[in-house]
Amino acid sequence: MSPSALALVGYAAWSLLLAISVVTYRTGLVLMKQHTANGFDPDGADVSEFSGRLCRAHANTYENLPIFGALILVAMVTQNVAITDPLARWVLVARVAQSTVHLISTSEMAVSIRATIYAVQLGIMAYWVVQLGLLGFQ
Repeated sequence: MSPSALALVGYAAWSLLLAISVVTYRTGLVLMKQHTANGFDPDGADVSEFSGRLCRAHANTYENLPIFGALILVAMVTQNVAITDPLARWVLVARVAQSTVHLISTSEMAVSIRATIYAVQLGIMAYWVVQLGLLGFQ
């Protein structure tokens, strides 16, 4: 499996892990009768500060998965993974790091760190858009 394909699977796995974490957390609250199953706010802030951060970290992940996935799939389908392979793992590492920082804190410093990590991801994906887009002009 190419590094690009492996990074895509890893990205999906990270998103799945965060989703399972949300469901597990909420299921525990329902089973302990601390919350009704139909009473959760989508953003999780009604449960706890951590729950809100967990829901937001998950949302941040799935909001960017289509962009990452589309670029990796285009590279794979057009047999141009040489463009994405060198940096695909770094996007995954940056995504996991961003989510982890989000789960730990929302302090000003943590938000600045998260923004920097996110900018790295966007920069890499923008680079891929340019590189893959230029192939259409060859």
